[in-house]
Amino acid sequence: MGQALCICSRGSITIDNKKYYFIQKLDEGGFSYVDLVEGAKDGRFYALKRVLCHDREGRQEAQTEMEMHQMFNHPNILSLVAHAFVDRGGKTEAWLLLPYISKGSLWSVLEKLRDKGSSMPEKQILQILRGICSGLKAIHEKGYAHRDLKPTNVLLDEDDRPVLMDLGSMNRARVEVRGTREAMTIQDWAAQRCTISYRAPELFNVESHCIIDERTDIWSLGCVLYCMMMLEGPYDMVFQKGDSVALAVQNPVAIPQSCSYSQGLQMLLSSIMVSNPQERPNISWVLDQVQDLQSRSPNTQTNMV
Repeated sequence: MGQALCICSRGSITIDNKKYYFIQKLDEGGFSYVDLVEGAKDGRFYALKRVLCHDREGRQEAQTEMEMHQMFNHPNILSLVAHAFVDRGGKTEAWLLLPYISKGSLWSVLEKLRDKGSSMPEKQILQILRGICSGLKAIHEKGYAHRDLKPTNVLLDEDDRPVLMDLGSMNRARVEVRGTREAMTIQDWAAQRCTISYRAPELFNVESHCIIDERTDIWSLGCVLYCMMMLEGPYDMVFQKGDSVALAVQNPVAIPQSCSYSQGLQMLLSSIMVSNPQERPNISWVLDQVQDLQSRSPNTQTNMV
């Protein structure tokens, strides 16, 4: 773990004996803050994520998130530059120094397209989807699942390379449920850690004797693909209207007749978003299908917007 973090002067922090200057706030959540900082020596920009740890459990969760980042060295998974815990005003904060990706999240890109009345070209969708699949495959091969895949947790660099972020909900992919109590524990955990409109059907009503596995991510991947195609998630409006997402996810995903994307891409979406997890494909199959669709489309990787 990194050496203790300290605030050395107004507007700067030091971690692992390296100084960083505060530039501006980037984001703020319920228990975390993200600041843009600049390395004093290298002049590079970084994102400093500060997580408030209210108790021992909170500290352990932050420690787990750090360990999840350190487990991977993959171009489609956000790396961890440095990390440490710091006590400030009697409270403990976890500090994660991460690469800064200026283009922002996939969601912010889709929002701009929607505001312009535009859409994302299929070639771009396939390139981004391939990168997301590649990152997920690396996670699944280690025996873990992301559990909170959504457009706001996918960053895009200037070359449209997707990078999976927010690994705080990651846990062991295969979870064997034995009894009603365990089922309720997992269901309650999912309600807190897995975004409702991207949450797999099996996490809404966890059966008392079942196995939850990495295919929860495949469902969420389908929701992300739908969002790239339609510029909104398949269950965003259901949630916003106050209707039951848990009920809606039990039915096959409805692809609007106005959808202008290829039949191949639409069929891929339908094959991913299967309510029964046992009938849902694994990430290797999805990646193969994406690569096959790319091979049928000329200049897939060069036609960017």
